[in-house]
Amino acid sequence: MRYMMLMIPAGYEKAPPGTMPEDTEAVSAMMKYNEALQEAGVLVAAEGLHPPSMGARVSFASGEPVVTDGPFAEVKEVVGGFWIIDVASREEAIEWARKCPGRPNETIEIRKIMEMDDFSGKIREIAEEFDMQHAKKA
Repeated sequence: MRYMMLMIPAGYEKAPPGTMPEDTEAVSAMMKYNEALQEAGVLVAAEGLHPPSMGARVSFASGEPVVTDGPFAEVKEVVGGFWIIDVASREEAIEWARKCPGRPNETIEIRKIMEMDDFSGKIREIAEEFDMQHAKKA
């Protein structure tokens, strides 16, 4: 089962463009954690994200796409990075998240990634028309 672990650092929603990690000890600890995930054979992907002040959102509330450039005033929490891990259970995903060297302002949200087996009937038929796991990378 694949799970996404979303790092939610409090305060990152207000970070100015170009904000990058500066705490070498924290980065080193995180890299050791990533190595442990890799050595255990569970790491599929891990990436950090630039702050929302450098991003954009596309909303569809009016039925038409509306683009809003960051930062986003109404947002209280944002994702600062993520891991995708492949583990046997939700409990194992939680155990890996517990091992993360997170700081007091950080939270990890764990979400199971939808697999083809999770869908039923017509929905699976439609979804199988496009195999997202093997989508061509740009």
